[in-house]
Amino acid sequence: MKDFDAVLRNRLAAREEAGLLRALRQAVAPIDFTSNDYIGLARSPELFAAIEEKLEQITAPLNGATGSRLLSGNAIYTEQVEGTLARIFLGDAALIFQSGYAANLSVLSAMPQRGDTILCDELVHASIKDGMRLSLAKHHNFRHNDLQDLEDRLQRATGNVFIVVESIYSMDGDACPLAPLVALAERYGAFIILDEAHSTGVMGAGGSGLAVALGLHDKIAVRIYTFGKAMGIHGACVVGTRSVVEYLVNFARPFIYTTALPPHSIAAIDCAFAYIQEHGALLQQALRDTIGYFVQQVQDLPHVSRNDSAIQTALYPGNAHVRQVAAQWQAAGLDVRPILSPTVPAGAERMRICLHTFNTHEEIDLLASCLRARAIAAS
Repeated sequence: MKDFDAVLRNRLAAREEAGLLRALRQAVAPIDFTSNDYIGLARSPELFAAIEEKLEQITAPLNGATGSRLLSGNAIYTEQVEGTLARIFLGDAALIFQSGYAANLSVLSAMPQRGDTILCDELVHASIKDGMRLSLAKHHNFRHNDLQDLEDRLQRATGNVFIVVESIYSMDGDACPLAPLVALAERYGAFIILDEAHSTGVMGAGGSGLAVALGLHDKIAVRIYTFGKAMGIHGACVVGTRSVVEYLVNFARPFIYTTALPPHSIAAIDCAFAYIQEHGALLQQALRDTIGYFVQQVQDLPHVSRNDSAIQTALYPGNAHVRQVAAQWQAAGLDVRPILSPTVPAGAERMRICLHTFNTHEEIDLLASCLRARAIAAS
């Protein structure tokens, strides 16, 4: 019998030789510029205490949901929290998922059918791409945020047409041009699927995201919100009409065949959104202040992005090059991770910088000095 371990070791060795071997790591330095905890909820003692207090009020078993939502895993409390989420996101209904990955996989694999067409921005998340691969619909990329390229493809699309975009793109930090995209979709009768992963919590009243902030929520067929980033907890939800939710309950395999989130996870979702209803405006302003200070400190550095989101980038082409930069910054006390190809295209390797409400001016000054020193060394 063939040595299966040897097969795996050969594949791993090939990846290591290419400089692409991944490994699990703890935080590599004390100053956090890498996590998605943009407004500090994951480290909030107040939120932790609120979740603990909520758990004391729950009479259901806390250790597990005991089954899928369609069997033994549903609960009145879960449905109540979904109702709260629907009100926050200004939708008719919401359906909770175990993660944003599961939600994207469900929507993209179940909704577009054979004969339909999916048109997605080339920089969408891997979970969207995996969902499209499971769909029987045709799928094509259009150039990032390029509405002319999208329109060219809309003119050739067949069946029901789904346009898939993100509010804020995770590797570049730039925003989707949502208003003109909505107008284009309406002109061609296309349906928009919007992933709000990196706008949930940090944009819109009560953390309701980009579409609500722009007053375009009722123009979007399906919206996906993720709670494992700015909300500081875990899980996700899909928001839309009641037909959208009923359809997913009937056809989304990652929902149907997965054990439901346990009550303590539902309590965490409930408490996180209650917390941000009260503190969200101040937290969002604090994050904008942090972003503004960073942009001011690096405005003369051409290799550094300057956008309005918590995600900034500094380009250092080449996997070996960006690894070297990362090691230098980590030695200076900054937890910033390199993003390698093929996660991003070859030649677009970068340091992905995440800003937070808890980053001090002194920490940002240190980061800016590292960026400046590297720019001087390269000149």
